[in-house]
Amino acid sequence: MALSIPTSLYDLTADQLSQQLEAWGEPAFHARQIRRWLYQRFAAGIEEMTDLSKSLRARLKENYAIGRLSTAAERASTDGWTRKWLLRLPDGSEIETVLMEYDGIRRTACISSQAGCAMDCSFCATGQMGFLRNLRAGEIIEQVVWVARALQNQPAQQDATDPVHAQQVPNGDPKSKIQSPKSTDRLSNLVFMGMGEPFANYNNVIEAIRRLTEAESDGGFGLGARRITVSTVGIVPGIRKFAEENLQVNLAISLHAASDALRNQLAPINKRYPLKELALAARDYIRKTNRRLSFEWALIDGVNDTIEQAELLVAYIRSICDPKKEGRNMIHVNMIPLNPTGGYAGRATGRAQAHRFSETLTAAGIPNTIRVRRGIDIHAGCGQLRAEAGRPR
Repeated sequence: MALSIPTSLYDLTADQLSQQLEAWGEPAFHARQIRRWLYQRFAAGIEEMTDLSKSLRARLKENYAIGRLSTAAERASTDGWTRKWLLRLPDGSEIETVLMEYDGIRRTACISSQAGCAMDCSFCATGQMGFLRNLRAGEIIEQVVWVARALQNQPAQQDATDPVHAQQVPNGDPKSKIQSPKSTDRLSNLVFMGMGEPFANYNNVIEAIRRLTEAESDGGFGLGARRITVSTVGIVPGIRKFAEENLQVNLAISLHAASDALRNQLAPINKRYPLKELALAARDYIRKTNRRLSFEWALIDGVNDTIEQAELLVAYIRSICDPKKEGRNMIHVNMIPLNPTGGYAGRATGRAQAHRFSETLTAAGIPNTIRVRRGIDIHAGCGQLRAEAGRPR
């Protein structure tokens, strides 16, 4: 017998919600009230929508649902700056959602676009578990609301020190106290870097972005498009389509290698869309949108952290965009030491070699950043909590 799962209110666009209310003979202004409960007050259940009549709430509950995510597992890092949830969907599928807080100012949600992933990147725990299904737009949105609600409900104020970002603390003193976000603080950034390949679920991801960026005055979530980043492993048709969307959303490409031979091993999608084809798509994206893109690079000791790979990366970037022609550097390289997974034997690059890799890029005039790994103690890498929860105890 098939499982009957009610439609989520988060799966309705503003127009669809208005049309449903009209069909029920309800005043049009109720649509904005409902959207405010969904996208601004982060209601966990329809019964919380107390400015609606009891009869309308009852009718909504008969036909729709919200709060369909449940906690399968939860972890908080020892430094208090990262929280990760393994969330269970009504059909039993599980996805990961992460909150990363930086310096008490920036709060980033890392969300999933699929349950599992078919890209099979060798070092990724999600890729090692295989693909289950695409997420609906509403399921993507509900992850964002989950994190926003968690921020809203956390203690109003407590002292906290961010030791891994001590260089950004006043005077660089890791002992300086920073106020952790208050309950009134909001989610500031969103990255599609959780489970799944966003461009393999293109329509639902774009629909979720469009709704999350709808204005607060219209009852929307009101997240600025420039505060959203979509990360792809290199789905060329998706990159080309994304360039035509006229969105101000950031694009990141998970590159990890600058030679086809190595990238074929690390990211098998390269066999379908090799580096030359990816470079053409990246070049066209930059010229079409006039927006800078990022290359993501997981630094793996003795694999892709060599000076040879750094020099190949320099040459690859120069083949895509010349700052003299573009007027400015249009590619930024984000490097982060590998988050090891049980299914991959590689280990994280050490600090000294990471800096040597970075210095090669810097000497060539390529902007780059060595990112600090977050939540290592709670398996914050993509798919790691799901893999841990699935192991026999």
